[in-house]
Order: sequence, then C-alpha cells, then structure tokens
Amino acid sequence: MIVLGIETSCDETGVALYDGARGLRAESLHSQIALHAAYGGVVPELASRDHIRLLVPLIERTLNEAQADLADLDAIAYTAGPGLAGALLVGASVASALARSQHLPAYPVHHLEGHLLSPFLASDPPSFPFVALLVSGGHSQFMAVEGLGRYRLLGETVDDAVGEAFDKTAQLLGLPYPGGPALSQLARQGDPERFHLPRPLLQSGDLQLSFSGLKTAVAQRVRRQSPADYPDIAAAFEAAVVDVLTHKTRLALRMTGYTQLVVAGGVGANQPLRQALRAQLEPAGIRVTFPPAHLCTDNGAMIAYAGYCHLQNPALWTRYRDSLSPGFTIHPRWDLAAYATHL
Repeated sequence: MIVLGIETSCDETGVALYDGARGLRAESLHSQIALHAAYGGVVPELASRDHIRLLVPLIERTLNEAQADLADLDAIAYTAGPGLAGALLVGASVASALARSQHLPAYPVHHLEGHLLSPFLASDPPSFPFVALLVSGGHSQFMAVEGLGRYRLLGETVDDAVGEAFDKTAQLLGLPYPGGPALSQLARQGDPERFHLPRPLLQSGDLQLSFSGLKTAVAQRVRRQSPADYPDIAAAFEAAVVDVLTHKTRLALRMTGYTQLVVAGGVGANQPLRQALRAQLEPAGIRVTFPPAHLCTDNGAMIAYAGYCHLQNPALWTRYRDSLSPGFTIHPRWDLAAYATHL
C-alpha cells in the first residue's frame, strides 16, 4: 500500500510518500520561518497563502523523487487538525480533490497522532505500549499509548506549551524568531547554575505542567541583569525546563509501569533534554526513543505513515468509509484522547 501524506497544520508545508513494502520513499518540506520572522511569530493568513503557493509543487517534487505518479497511490492522508483553520483547509481541500480525481480514499489524520507514531520511522522503532512525551510549540502532554488508536491522556500543560515558553523567553532575551533553537544555542554559552529559576509543579505529585511562571521569572531576571548575563539566564531557563520534564517523565513511567518512552514534537530535538532523559532512564532499564531529528518538527512523513497504519487496520478504517464523498472536515481544535475514544 502506498500513501501520500500532506501536512499543513501551521507554518510548514510537508509532503511524503510512504510505501508499506519499501518504507519512506520520498519527502519534501518547506519551512515558513523566513516568511514570519519579521512579525516575531506565525501570521495565520500568510501561512495559508504560502501553503497554497507551495503545496502542489511539493507534491510534484515528492512524486518525482519517488519515481511515482498519482496512479500508483492507494490513498492520500492529510492533517485534519488540530492547527490553524486556514492552513488545515489548504491541505484538506487539495488532498480531497486529488483523491476524488483518482477515486482514492482521502484519510484525515490527527496531527498529534502523527507525532506519536513518527518514532516508528526510525531505524530502531519502539513497540507498544509506551509513555509518550509530546513537546512542541502548541502541545505539552504525557500520553499512555497502548496501541494504534489507543491513547490515554496522563497530564498536560495548564498554560504555555514548552515550545511556546521557549519562544516567549527567547523574545525576552532579544533573540530572533524562531526563538527556541536560538535560545538553546545561547544557553550553550552560559552557566545554568548561576541563576536559580523556579521549577513549576515539580512536586505536585501529578503529571500537570506549567511554564508561564517560569517565563515570568525570566522576565523579572532580565529586568535586573544586563545583556552580558543573558547566556546564563538562557542556560538556567533550559535547565529548569529539562528538570521538570525529566522528573514528570519518571513519574509517568512509574504510574503506568511501562518500560518504554517515546519523545516527539519539535522540542524533542533539544539536546540537553535528550541527554538528560537517556542519562536518567536508560540505566534503570527504560528504553528511550526519539524520531529522526528531521522528523521532530511537523512533516508529511508522519502523516503518510499514520494514514498507512490506519488503512492497514480494517476496524479503524470503517470510521472513514465516507471519505470518497465530495465534502471534508477539519478540526482546528481536536483533543487526541477524545479522538481516540471514537476510533
């Protein structure tokens, strides 16, 4: 089975071709960082227009790279949510039109499920069940993943997602957009122990997360210090985030009894976080798995693979038997745990 995957949930246009017999055959990705940099964040209308401009050329490029054409496809998977409504509409409408023209199913994929399953594209993939730590600009969640379509929410952020906290803290430090990678680069030059920053909800005994207070503490520290101190502030911020996430991750593993951890989402590429999780968990017999670095951010490969997995499961596929109808639906706000209960 060959599935074309389309991702347009926010500010990256991703297309990929997944082949059940040959694996990931081709992928194309365009980031809108340069487009939004002047505004210090994503402008939804500009994001949608850029998806319109680039999606068809990226589909053509991906098919050419895979030496395939539309007639070779068995299905088209697309991100139906969550995400920016206008951006989602671009991917959904193109996917549905292409599928309709080729008499193929157009399969709607949950964006976070794509992230959850992306480590299965690694050379040494995990196996079910596992604890998933989803950390990105829009989401910070702990999920118990019992199998395909069987996801149970364990805890999540009550305010800013961790990626959002990185970006806002970087803005306080005068760093360019996107702030997260710039802050991590600055942190490498600093001393994480010079300034102590709070670890919100560290001892709460549950798996809830909070990062807005940490961001406020950085704002107060910035007002008292000079730019020469910013590397140390950045390092202290990153260390606080890593401490909270590693502590809560250990708790999640104890609560579930699982011995595998999957880390997905853009912040999953953060090297101090990766190193801390491996150093603390692997000696205890916990297997820690990350997606390939280039698949941590939004991409078409994870959508193609998620669609493929569902299409291989007849019980799950029945939910979308009407996918050949002319209409389609997007879900800008789509809770993953609630979505799973309907599978």
